[in-house]
Amino acid sequence: MNFADRLIAAIRQKQNPVLVGLDPRAESLPPGMLTAKDVESTARAYVTFCRGVIDVVAPLVPAVKPQAAFFEQLGPAGCVALGEVVRYAASKGLLVIMDGKRNDIGTTAQAYAEAYLGPGDQSPWGADALTVSPYLGDDSLTPFLQSSKDHGAGIFVLVKTSNPGGGRFQDLVANGLPLYRHVAAYVEQLSAATVGDNGFGIVGAVAGATYPQQLAELRTAMPHTFLLIPGFGAQGGTAADCAAAFDERGLGGIVNNSRGIIFAYQRDGYREKFGAARWQDAVAAATQEMIEQLAAATTAGKLRS
Repeated sequence: MNFADRLIAAIRQKQNPVLVGLDPRAESLPPGMLTAKDVESTARAYVTFCRGVIDVVAPLVPAVKPQAAFFEQLGPAGCVALGEVVRYAASKGLLVIMDGKRNDIGTTAQAYAEAYLGPGDQSPWGADALTVSPYLGDDSLTPFLQSSKDHGAGIFVLVKTSNPGGGRFQDLVANGLPLYRHVAAYVEQLSAATVGDNGFGIVGAVAGATYPQQLAELRTAMPHTFLLIPGFGAQGGTAADCAAAFDERGLGGIVNNSRGIIFAYQRDGYREKFGAARWQDAVAAATQEMIEQLAAATTAGKLRS
């Protein structure tokens, strides 16, 4: 099944476009979860923590986004942990978008694509989608596109990222347009060529909530492209900042929140109400709060009708 259609089916089932980022950090885990500071113990704690998050959010949201870097930081033990987390999320019915920002050329790009893209046993990592950098050129994206077609997966190409320094290169003007618009045009071309039943293709774009004007610009320029929107919450993005990403059906975007949900027990208000002992209750409350904010400030509220 076309990845965009699978994503939309999951969004419609849960009636919201929230994406929960799984970014485990040893220093932020609930007290007592990390029993020792060696990499094996930390990797086990990451699995325990992420499984705990997944148990809470699986009934509430359509997808999760593991950040590969936090697992790879632990070496082989962390990679094993990441594999366990991906499989566990899939077993709970969640789509898994691997945040790896991978790319290379030729057979190396093909190896990355075959490693990550394809749910279940269709790839070693079992991801439904993967974030990809476009800056090695169009031929570098071809293997990822082909693997996505072959295995019912998708990719999200970095177009306008949420970080403050992204504009140093992404905003450079060439032929009258900033670089990110040239990337967007190519991504839209790939998306339009792989459109599913709901009008979106299997090639999506990463576009940050921290740049709402550019987000609106990209929605207009990329009508067939699903947008993965980072920057909500801890980075300063709000539900209103995301509003332009959605079409009249409440579709077209999926909004990521990592720290603001998984470590909600440390936030003002949540700390006093839940504390570390009830960290999963804080995860649930923060997730529901984000769902309500998006429903109120964007057309995603129409998913409930």
